[in-house]
Amino acid sequence: MKKNKTAQDLSRLLDMMSSLRGPEGCPWDRKQTHKTLRPYLLEEAFEVLDAIDQENMESLCEELGDLLLQIAFHSQLAEEKGAFHMGNVIDNICEKIIRRHPHVFGRENIKDAEGVSRKWSDIKREEKNQKSRFSAPVSLPALKRAQKVQQQAARFGFDWESAEGAIFKAKEELLELENVYNTGDRDKIEEEVGDLLFAAVNVSRLLEVDAELAMGSAVEKFLKRLNYMEKELEKKEKDFSDYNLEQLDKIWEKAKKHGL
Repeated sequence: MKKNKTAQDLSRLLDMMSSLRGPEGCPWDRKQTHKTLRPYLLEEAFEVLDAIDQENMESLCEELGDLLLQIAFHSQLAEEKGAFHMGNVIDNICEKIIRRHPHVFGRENIKDAEGVSRKWSDIKREEKNQKSRFSAPVSLPALKRAQKVQQQAARFGFDWESAEGAIFKAKEELLELENVYNTGDRDKIEEEVGDLLFAAVNVSRLLEVDAELAMGSAVEKFLKRLNYMEKELEKKEKDFSDYNLEQLDKIWEKAKKHGL
């Protein structure tokens, strides 16, 4: 009964999406393309992550619905062009799950998560006819892409034995950046900044912290403290330009004491 209800709900969503795109539908929806929808797909994915971080199940349910709408939207656009439809999307992922889990749906015996991950990588490479085991979509955010490539290398033993080794490497990269800082060589400075960030991602990964999410949290924390500073200055009818760095830093520390 529950499965039938889920199928009915999905069918209802697809019918609504078709109506929105129809001649008497919504002008905004009718003008969208796969490319114009890209930022909304990304935004909805991050809002799902926010709901997970907040451990808010009501919000998570809502945000997953918003993300599902984006998938339905793209499927509708593709169906209009005769490329594929939502049924194909579902069939493809079901078949992929079966192919990439031979230890569950087949007769292979894989005992640990590391073996599963390696097998998944091998099957994926065969499916896509990739010559190399190592690749990551250019469209991924840089921190996420760095983490993905590092994980691929780690599956084959090319990795630090512990986070301590990665931390030492990060310190080494920081020293190299300091050494080129005064040279004025912008290309070399950019290269060393990249090496430092890449090393920081390695540290994050070995500490089992997602670098992209950690950076997102750091940005949010920075924004909250800036907002606090702004409100404090507004109370005094002042602006940032009325204070020097030392004075602003004191307000910043005050924000930290307030748990921001």
